Amino acid sequence: MEKPVIIFGAKGIAKSALEIFQSNEVTVYGFLDDDKSTHDQTIDDVPVLGLMDDHRFTKLIGHKCEAFIAFDDYKIRTNLTKMLIESRKVMPVNAIHNNALVAKSADMGHGTFINAGSIIGSGSVIGQHCIIHLGVIIEQDVVIADFVQIGAGSIVNAGVIIEKKAFIGAGVVIVAGITIGAGARIGAGSVVIADVAKKETVFGNPATKIKK
Repeated sequence: MEKPVIIFGAKGIAKSALEIFQSNEVTVYGFLDDDKSTHDQTIDDVPVLGLMDDHRFTKLIGHKCEAFIAFDDYKIRTNLTKMLIESRKVMPVNAIHNNALVAKSADMGHGTFINAGSIIGSGSVIGQHCIIHLGVIIEQDVVIADFVQIGAGSIVNAGVIIEKKAFIGAGVVIVAGITIGAGARIGAGSVVIADVAKKETVFGNPATKIKK
């Protein structure tokens, strides 16, 4: 990536995103955030420039800069992605740490965050706008849809399918061949040995449905 990057968001995974770009020797131009308390501050000497709709800076995206969206909340990520497509005719770039290992045969969408120590196995498909935290192992032939978040240290075994907007907590183990439904939530430390239905929340070892 030759162009510098503007990061949307100045909290949460924003600092990790900065470190990822720096690990790949990509310049971060600055951060944009609607929380005015972050303005006029720096994160590791990189400035928080202003609001996320500040045209002085957003007009650079697609010409002089790329953009990355550093928010966990998929609704915010969705809205900002829509804004970038409609107003700047661009998609957010990926932030993949140079210490992550991504198989050459893996397929990757746009706007995805993959932190240090994570492994993406051969033939796996990672959708758009996903967040894969530190040290996640994704084995071969896994399919992960858009806006999925996977917590640090989780293991996703071969042939697993994780549908759109699912949330996988830290330290989760998902056995081979399981399907996690759209919008499902898996509690931290769970061991998933059976399919999880759409929007279902499960927890434990083995993971069982949490009744509301």
